[in-house]
Amino acid sequence: MSKTVGRTTITTNKNYQIFISHATSDKWIARVICEKIERLGATTFRDDRDIDGGDIIPEKIRKAIKQSKEMIVLLTPKSVDRQWVLLEIGAAWAWRKDYRIVPIRYHIEIDPIPEMVKRKKTIELNEFDNYLNELTKRIKKNTDA
Repeated sequence: MSKTVGRTTITTNKNYQIFISHATSDKWIARVICEKIERLGATTFRDDRDIDGGDIIPEKIRKAIKQSKEMIVLLTPKSVDRQWVLLEIGAAWAWRKDYRIVPIRYHIEIDPIPEMVKRKKTIELNEFDNYLNELTKRIKKNTDA
């Protein structure tokens, strides 16, 4: 499937979805992250955009985590101890052992990060391009498979 963004045509790999876990107050940053990922051809799930009025929130989140290949956890002073963010991390962590959870840090040190993601390599938001380069390879590998 292809779509045009500005002057660029993007081939979307609907099989490679990334779940974006974030606090509502960090919505703008999450939206920019989604835009950058979608330019690479993957799809994203963001609760504030993808859950409609009347939907059963836990079911939609559970289904989206299951459908996603990986999860980005935007860790900020506002999100690091939010119950929903912690639940989403726990659901992804429990779903399967090879589920990629990528912590993206913004104005937060390592110490307050939840234990289940503290051992994972975190990426500073200012280094997000490094993640996009890694992601490009995973999307291509998934497309070629």
